[in-house]
Amino acid sequence: MSATVRVGGFVLVLTAIAGVAMGVGAAVGPVQAGPEGHGAEHRDSATRGDPMPGGQHDGHESTTSPGAATGTSMPGGLAVAWGGYSLELLRDRFDRPGDKELRFQVQDSAGMAVTSYRESHGKDLHLIVVRRDLTDFQHVHPVLGDDGTWSVPVTLSSAGQYRVFADFRAEGAASGCTLGHDLSVGGDYRPRSLPTSNRTARIDGYAVHLGGDLVAGETSRLTLTVTRAGVPVTDLQPHLGAYGHLVALRDDDLAYLHVHPEGAPGDGHTSPGPEITFDTEVPSRGDYRLFLDFRREGRVHTVAFTLPAAGVDDARPTLAAGPAERPHSH
Repeated sequence: MSATVRVGGFVLVLTAIAGVAMGVGAAVGPVQAGPEGHGAEHRDSATRGDPMPGGQHDGHESTTSPGAATGTSMPGGLAVAWGGYSLELLRDRFDRPGDKELRFQVQDSAGMAVTSYRESHGKDLHLIVVRRDLTDFQHVHPVLGDDGTWSVPVTLSSAGQYRVFADFRAEGAASGCTLGHDLSVGGDYRPRSLPTSNRTARIDGYAVHLGGDLVAGETSRLTLTVTRAGVPVTDLQPHLGAYGHLVALRDDDLAYLHVHPEGAPGDGHTSPGPEITFDTEVPSRGDYRLFLDFRREGRVHTVAFTLPAAGVDDARPTLAAGPAERPHSH
């Protein structure tokens, strides 16, 4: 069964603000982060409880996210709070790069830490940490403490601004969502350009070729073919309930798309490689960064692609719009 990500329009103002902020950071030089352990108390209170999008996509569930009066829905990861939940990082800035422990809570509308979740793709919560220039990516799975605090080790390899995405569904919630929070790492910040468009990515002796194109507003079939030393890999192992796991982020505003491939291990017709196929729909023209995880011989490998999307932008919703229901599709 195809898994199709449907994401609504984006807000140009948010993109412009993000672009200006990054430009200012590059102009002033080194990032001046505060002491390690600085909490999230300075988080923009204007976003708490604002009706912003969820973003978890699952072929067996539905999600509710706000959109325009036309019914267009918003993408996930653009808000720190939505649908009665907020993402609270216990540390949102570090004074230098290196190996760190991220600790955070998902809090309800009363400010209480959520302690019970519904499993999705083998985990209660998926955490994505990405540098804002899309040159560093980690997909990790934190451990939940009895008090509702999640913790996980991550490597913040260089100074700069990062975005943290928490993809989850709280127990009893009508739908899942994806919340995003900024994270600062101090030091000698050196901005990097978005990697150029590529069709082949290599890691650990593997080569992965990306076939297909993204067209805004249309379902695009992407096929990723895994080889090693020129030989097709036909013994991929399941990873998070699939033979491949794809996260796509749009350049500039880092709108979040989380997809899983067509078919599933053990369904009687899906082969364990060399091809992994995704049906994906993106909302607008522009550049997207795609990160593919796949498992073989007990080890997870991650490759990345930059892929432009052609076509005409969809209508862009306003923040004041009411909710519109759309099917999950990752």
